[in-house]
Amino acid sequence: MLAQQRVVTRRQQGGFHTGKACVRPTRRTAIKTTATLKVMISGAPAAGKGTQCAKIIDKYNLVHISVGDILRDEVKNGTAAGKKAKDYMDRGVLVPDEVVVEMVKSRLAQDDVKKHGWLLDGYPRSASQAEAIEKEGIRPDLFLLIQVPDELLVERVVGRRLDPVTGAIYHLKYNPPPPEVIGRLQQRSDDTEDKCRVRVATHNANVGAVVGYYKDVMKEIDGTKSMDAVFEDISAALDETVTKKDPLEAYCKDQPAADECRVYE
Repeated sequence: MLAQQRVVTRRQQGGFHTGKACVRPTRRTAIKTTATLKVMISGAPAAGKGTQCAKIIDKYNLVHISVGDILRDEVKNGTAAGKKAKDYMDRGVLVPDEVVVEMVKSRLAQDDVKKHGWLLDGYPRSASQAEAIEKEGIRPDLFLLIQVPDELLVERVVGRRLDPVTGAIYHLKYNPPPPEVIGRLQQRSDDTEDKCRVRVATHNANVGAVVGYYKDVMKEIDGTKSMDAVFEDISAALDETVTKKDPLEAYCKDQPAADECRVYE
């Protein structure tokens, strides 16, 4: 859905010419356009997805939607879907796709999401989940896939260290800790090479089936670049998507910075 607002300021000169159209270069039209974006983002563990989500939210003001967060909130609030999910969780089994989809659909229908658009983080993760939300009409304008070679993912994971005192996360190679905290740093139990390879293999096995649903709106992002360079590529993809949804945005964006779009009468 596109929300467009035009504000036209005109000099009061006792009326306007009629008949042949004229152009007044000194009068401008301020056009405020907002393309309500629907974005999915996917990436393997340590691909940098969390960092990029934070940057996207900050720049584009999208509502960040994590299925894990939704699940915890629904269970905490005791909603109908939350009670269903809790029953499965208490029995130690996976929550069925239809229950999760019900939660996602409910969240996407809320006012803040309708107003600002959404960023669906790491979901769907399997073909069955993609098919389930497709049936509900939940489809993105853009599917971002951050690509990083497996060996680099493993290197990123096994080098991570947590400072239990400050909560800061360091990397032995890419973000070395100061000497005074090295002695107290900890490695998370799942940040071992063996466990990382299992998680990466699971992601790779599922993502191929998922992207098949979104090839027409998918943009692959090179995640081996610096965080800022990766975000530049993501921003370019998002801006292109905004342009396709809202041509007025593209027109005004091309005008000189000091000017706004002209009034044609």
